[in-house]
Amino acid sequence: MANLKYGAYRALWSALDLLFPPVCGGCGKTGSRWCADCQSRVNVLNGVVCEVCGLPQTQPGMCSGCRVERPRFYALRAWAVFDEPVQSALHKLKYRRDISMGEAIASQMIPFVKNLNWQIDLVIPIPLSKPRLKERGYNQVAMIAKPLAMALGLQYAPHELARQKATRTQVGLSRVDRRANVRGAFCAGSGVKDRSVLIMDDVSTTGSTLSAGAEALYSAGARQVYALTVARALPHHDLRQV
Repeated sequence: MANLKYGAYRALWSALDLLFPPVCGGCGKTGSRWCADCQSRVNVLNGVVCEVCGLPQTQPGMCSGCRVERPRFYALRAWAVFDEPVQSALHKLKYRRDISMGEAIASQMIPFVKNLNWQIDLVIPIPLSKPRLKERGYNQVAMIAKPLAMALGLQYAPHELARQKATRTQVGLSRVDRRANVRGAFCAGSGVKDRSVLIMDDVSTTGSTLSAGAEALYSAGARQVYALTVARALPHHDLRQV
């Protein structure tokens, strides 16, 4: 049934592509939402990473940051480096209202997520604040999380996590400020009790937002919380990590 639902979902987008010829979210070429060239240029994070936060490193085990202060999620993994063409695709989804990029990105992430071998019951996107959701009209993370959940045969439960306070953007904040900014930002519903949950976001830098979401889920009785993002912003991309 799950594969049938996902197949129907993909067929709907394919039909829309015939009616409205798509433009690649990565390079801008016409003909597909995510062209073969851009797919081949994705820098997938399938090497050695921290066993907790998923930060690339030279040796297996836990990174120094997680040894000092371990995030609340059990493990975080990102599909790709936050670089081109993924950066442009996410920007198109988030800021240019091209929700078709959600399914295009999700379809490419499926093998990566399957290889994680995580035992998951629910998939939940990190929620937006009510003002931001009203302004944008949709949650860009949900556009990826929903088809991914369908493809994997998992329950999609977006309403089991809510943002109970508005927060400033995390861009440009230090690691310490990021943690403080999202502390107590979320609350979880009773439907996560004794369930293994996967929370999703589009980009992770320090993992502070996902850690705060995991804290709320554990407080509501979740058995295990895993975290997944489309991309990971790395220090050499001129982002403040201290």
